[in-house]
Amino acid sequence: MRKKSAFTLIELLVVIAIITLLMAILVPALSRARKQARATVCQARLRQWGTVLALYAQDNEGRFPCNVSGTAGAWLLRGTLLAVTNKDANAPQDSFFHFRTKDIACCPLATKCSPFYQNASMPGSSPVMFNLPPAFLPGTTGPRYPAWVIFAPAPWFVGSYGTNRFLFQPGFSTVPSGPSSGEREFLRRALDIFSLGSKANIPVVLDSAAPSGGPLSASDAPPSNLSLSNTGPWPFCVTRHDDFVNGLFLDWSVRKIGLKELWKLKWSQDFNTNGPWTQAGGVKPDKWPPWMRGLKDY
Repeated sequence: MRKKSAFTLIELLVVIAIITLLMAILVPALSRARKQARATVCQARLRQWGTVLALYAQDNEGRFPCNVSGTAGAWLLRGTLLAVTNKDANAPQDSFFHFRTKDIACCPLATKCSPFYQNASMPGSSPVMFNLPPAFLPGTTGPRYPAWVIFAPAPWFVGSYGTNRFLFQPGFSTVPSGPSSGEREFLRRALDIFSLGSKANIPVVLDSAAPSGGPLSASDAPPSNLSLSNTGPWPFCVTRHDDFVNGLFLDWSVRKIGLKELWKLKWSQDFNTNGPWTQAGGVKPDKWPPWMRGLKDY
């Protein structure tokens, strides 16, 4: 009689061990490749934003919509400028040069938001003029999926990019609060962005946990923890892409930005790019909050 061939227990265990080892090697590699692919898609969407904003600036004498707080840029992200009180708040969100801004509003790594809710103190679905701050909700405060929601006026709009608010303020600079009525007309007129130098270091749109942001000075500290990223001047300081975020600059280039490199960008004309949070400014490693200490210095 011919003896039947079969795996022994030892051989079976060896095969299982080899498969387990290969899975342990391949799964992290596949996960990294997936994240890199999503980061590439994020950069491609920012390039589309560059096309939209460049066309808008060309059609408006080099100027973006402007208000004192710098939140007017949020309406560009939404895709519809609500500049007229009676404008239909439910107008299609694709009014800029046939771009559907809703389709490029979120980084692929920022598609989760906290459950929607309606704040009774907000204006509900009433139209809001674009030169007033939009009402928005911060999203989840987890390390990889921060997003925000404009819920007034309706329909609600989810986004995960934010604008440099100083480009949407008069003069590319900070403006004193409480302007007089005689100054308001001037304050609504933004600076000609084509006249600015060093465009490759002026951020326009970045990964963000809020629709707009930017530091008042180079001494503004980083968020002490990620849950505060959507409430301070640094909503761009998020770990969506681990130790960097993607950003669009005023020369319409897109590149990766290290989280500590945010303090080296030219946020406004008065911003010191060699301030106290840079190596040139003498920052000490232990001055950074614990979650940022292991990141690359600039």
